[in-house]
Amino acid sequence: MIAIDTNVLLRYLLDDDKAQSKRATELVLGDTQVLVTDVVLVETIWTLKGKRYNLDKEAIIRVVHSLFEEPNIVFENGQTIWRSVNDFKNAKSIKSGGKRKEADFPDALIVNKARYVADETATELEGVYTFDVAAQQIPGTQKP
Repeated sequence: MIAIDTNVLLRYLLDDDKAQSKRATELVLGDTQVLVTDVVLVETIWTLKGKRYNLDKEAIIRVVHSLFEEPNIVFENGQTIWRSVNDFKNAKSIKSGGKRKEADFPDALIVNKARYVADETATELEGVYTFDVAAQQIPGTQKP
């Protein structure tokens, strides 16, 4: 197994630098499993949603789904990522401070990582507390 950082994953996904994208693709499609850590995935999504690439929610979901389709790519916990993607996808837009807001993928990942740790430690998770009203739309969150 190898692990890749955000820059390698972005070059693979975007194919925007001839030499680096070629090498990133060789790594991802090679003979070795490729670990995409939670931090790398969150940074990648943050970058893709940013001003330069401006991907919307549906496009982000398609990107993550495409990573699941790559047989060499493994996640720290694929089930947690999958649940987070579904919570992100199903998060309802709310009005807050005169603007429309919705939970981001990192919000969903925080909740699902907490659930995973609670399950692994046989501990009941009472809730994930957040002041973020958009994140409060994710099941399992509570206002402090």
